[in-house]
Amino acid sequence: MRLFVAIELSEDLQKSMTATMHDLKIKGVKGNYVPVRNLHLTLAFLGEVADLAAVENALRGIQYKAFKLSLSSMGTFGDLLWVGTKGNQGLAAAAKSVREALDENGITYDGKKFTPHITIVRHVTGPWQQVSAPKGEMTVKKISLMKTTFKNGKPEYTEIFAI
Repeated sequence: MRLFVAIELSEDLQKSMTATMHDLKIKGVKGNYVPVRNLHLTLAFLGEVADLAAVENALRGIQYKAFKLSLSSMGTFGDLLWVGTKGNQGLAAAAKSVREALDENGITYDGKKFTPHITIVRHVTGPWQQVSAPKGEMTVKKISLMKTTFKNGKPEYTEIFAI
């Protein structure tokens, strides 16, 4: 089972992201746009995991306080276009708690440095810099363990456990 730990976006943030993606399309920005239902902020990518119960047990012990998540700017990693968040100690602490819980329980994950972002377009080409980043804020009260399944070759993300 392919898993990751993430923050799902509020309906208001999804609407703001949708408007920005619409503006990008109008400006002629091409690529594989992430479906709105799949927008999220990944805290840790686990990949293929055989023991779901072990992951759930590790995550049950996580402690974090609700925090604000605010959208800020857009940028790229290679040909991947993302929306970033404003500096946020609550978000950094939540990501650290998730990763420490996974480490303490011997559960492997990608281990990349945590760089908070929400992917909106893969294989992006075109003048994305001409579009303003989405605005918005939400209070994060839940962290989700998500499962990836593929339908017709396209990923769909489903929450299977929440903290």
